[in-house]
Amino acid sequence: MSKPDELLVAVAALVESEQSNQMSLTVVTGGAVITGRLAPEAVWRQRVSEVLTDSDRLGEFSAVFAPPGPEGPPTHLHFHVARILQGTVGIPETGGMYRVAIEDVSAWTVGDFSYSDR
Repeated sequence: MSKPDELLVAVAALVESEQSNQMSLTVVTGGAVITGRLAPEAVWRQRVSEVLTDSDRLGEFSAVFAPPGPEGPPTHLHFHVARILQGTVGIPETGGMYRVAIEDVSAWTVGDFSYSDR
């Protein structure tokens, strides 16, 4: 999108203001479908920082993810327990941490998708 969807920016702003991680969303960006729950940016950054801190090889990168102060409307969606949908599977199965630029979202819907072999 050349101009970010105002409704999607409003959803992201509400997630940021409430410090909630219960909003499920599915987006299409760059041809990929990402589904999961949104997290406030500061919470997302903190979790990524913790994972990196615990890594023997990547610990030095943890400081890069120190949470910044809020500056204007959100420009990115921060997913946790999220999956990239590929055929009948979600990658990774356990969910991952993804950051998506709102301006790159070409389609979206409230809720997340999951697949079952049943």
